[in-house]
Amino acid sequence: MSPKTDTKKTTKTIAGGFTADEKAAMKARAQELKAEARAGKDRAEGEKAILAAISAMKDPTDRSMGKRIHEIVTAAAPELMPKTWYGMPAYADADGKVICFFQAASKFGVRYATFGFQPDAKLDEGNMWAAAFALIKLTSAEEAKIIALVKKSVS
Repeated sequence: MSPKTDTKKTTKTIAGGFTADEKAAMKARAQELKAEARAGKDRAEGEKAILAAISAMKDPTDRSMGKRIHEIVTAAAPELMPKTWYGMPAYADADGKVICFFQAASKFGVRYATFGFQPDAKLDEGNMWAAAFALIKLTSAEEAKIIALVKKSVS
């Protein structure tokens, strides 16, 4: 095959390789970028978007965890701006960079929700550290860990 054919095949494979959920997440992200451009750094708009994203979660466990994570993050790091990121609750720094996020298990049909951090979170610890955590249930122990991590991420 010629290189031109290989390129077409690769492009076709990559373009056709996304699942419906992944395509929906990318579409949601494009809409979020447009909304961010219109709203600027409007805390009330971000709060409204997060609460809408949480209420739209399919699974009641995801909704309750999303709501509690939102309460925890906004209390632990009030300087972070609430927003959605790929349709999920996220929290950004003053430069608009996502620091932490919650991803519902039902979003991609996996067995656990995820609470994660992006590279701008200040969690560096030696040569290796965790950047995302699986969540099945939120107890006071998990809440305490999340509070400590969120506070560290913005320190």
